[in-house]
Amino acid sequence: MGPGPSNVHPRVLKALSQPLIGHLDPLFLELMEEIQGLLRYAFRTANRLTIPISATGSAGMEACLVNLLEPGDVVVIGANGAFGNRMLEIARRCRAHPIAVEAPWGNIVEPSAILAAVAAQPRVKAVCLVHAETSTGAWQPTEEVGAALAPTDTLFIVDAVTSLAGVPLEVDAWSIDACYSGTQKCLSCPPGLSPLTFSDKAVAALRARREPVQSWYLDLTMIEKYWGNERAYHHTAPISMNYALAEALRLVREEGLEARWRRHMRHHEALHAGLTAIGLHLAAQEGHRLPMLNSVSIPAGIDDVDVRNALLQEYDLEIGGGLGPLKGKVWRIGLMGESSTPANVLLVLTALERALRERGLAVDPGAAVSAAAAALDNQ
Repeated sequence: MGPGPSNVHPRVLKALSQPLIGHLDPLFLELMEEIQGLLRYAFRTANRLTIPISATGSAGMEACLVNLLEPGDVVVIGANGAFGNRMLEIARRCRAHPIAVEAPWGNIVEPSAILAAVAAQPRVKAVCLVHAETSTGAWQPTEEVGAALAPTDTLFIVDAVTSLAGVPLEVDAWSIDACYSGTQKCLSCPPGLSPLTFSDKAVAALRARREPVQSWYLDLTMIEKYWGNERAYHHTAPISMNYALAEALRLVREEGLEARWRRHMRHHEALHAGLTAIGLHLAAQEGHRLPMLNSVSIPAGIDDVDVRNALLQEYDLEIGGGLGPLKGKVWRIGLMGESSTPANVLLVLTALERALRERGLAVDPGAAVSAAAAALDNQ
């Protein structure tokens, strides 16, 4: 129940154990087609270039930026957490000119501030936002920015590593040009692949590059030939991880995206009710809190690592600590994919109640669990 990886369904584990076949075997090529269709469903897109990158979510971030940015390009980046800052660093390594639009960790970047930064430049190649900032629990609005950029040449790049299949994400409807995710969050697949989708506008920008993509391994001008009609060899795809991703995506489709979104929100609200009952507070900006990644302020006098160790040793329960300026100040409780269940909500509240009470905090025994159970019943 940390910031990822999440628990994995037995069907996904079974898929991982299937015998290997070649990465150009006709059976594997059929699986590739299925995965692309399932990813289009999850991303809510018709984009032809929709594939899993053979590496983790950070490689998806890098793939988007190294393929779309060239030296000297101006890129506006929302920086309100660890992953917005990572985008800035990759943009610098592309020798682009990144402009950071900053907000305190835990807050969103106001869309108006992003659009003002774009308006202040003669030409902006791309705008980058983190939809679900895993380091803080902030849920970033994106629709307004996408709508404003749609009629322009500026590309809209969105990090959906934690949000895909957890909260509404509408790549086509929100005019998102490049979007990437990871398998280990709300998809509940082991880490190792990064789903990615490019709009026709993004593909056109890729085709119009003045220089070759700086990364050979992540060069989509070559990778798309393997995933497209040519099936040209580029690298040996991780066969077992693609088995697992296909099964995880089938589970998403069987549940239905809207039902999955509702499930994440329902359990978040129950967790929030339980935390409130024992005086704990969510740290992210009110009205913009992620349901699948709950950032909880640590009470004064309570040691972050001590409590997390107790939960791990006594309950086999993992939650995350804070990053950057939030280190030692928040716990990050994940309710992602297969981990988002009523039983897990009640488990983490039971464990926290006991741990805090044993460390001298005045906590009414059973208050958190009762409040969460009541919230679940009301829903």
